[in-house]
Amino acid sequence: MGKTIELVFDFVSPNAYLIWHPLRELAKTYGAKIEVIPVFLGGMHKLTGNAPPFIRDAEIKGKNAYAMLETQRFIVKHGLIKWQMNPHFPFNSIVLQRMLVAIEPHKRAELVETLLPPIWEDQLDVTDTKALGKILDDGGFDAKALFAKSQDPAVKQALIDNVETVIERGAFGIPTVYVDGEMFFGKERLGQIEEQLSS
Repeated sequence: MGKTIELVFDFVSPNAYLIWHPLRELAKTYGAKIEVIPVFLGGMHKLTGNAPPFIRDAEIKGKNAYAMLETQRFIVKHGLIKWQMNPHFPFNSIVLQRMLVAIEPHKRAELVETLLPPIWEDQLDVTDTKALGKILDDGGFDAKALFAKSQDPAVKQALIDNVETVIERGAFGIPTVYVDGEMFFGKERLGQIEEQLSS
């Protein structure tokens, strides 16, 4: 039986989109399973003192420009040419993250695949509940039920618990991946993740 890839995930992160497809290919190659761990990145930042790079590195001359250069290289290497920066970024993803918590764990990857393209290819405004609901329904999910579950106190608490748990495990941002208990941060760690999967 293949290994499990634990992916700490929030739809708001562009890097969550960028790592998803190549990570999925690695999982396929090595017969691994991807387990999506929904978190709220804003909560992670608050508890760890971290911040989005575009804010954190704003005063460092050249650093954000170089980060964009590396992102473009990554996009070209992995053929992610449909990716576009969402004009609503940074958007509030908490409802989406609660939806991920609310559904059965084995269906989380399916929800990720349903929503990533509209958000990071088609520039969906996630606060447009009508548009979001249609995408969910068209993807085979019950949008009305998911919106309702996103307001369930137990679901809200579960998301908070997830954030606290991954922080205790050393996570501070997205994408964070665990394989065999080993932590890897950043889409640039795909090579190391592959080594761990093949060991």
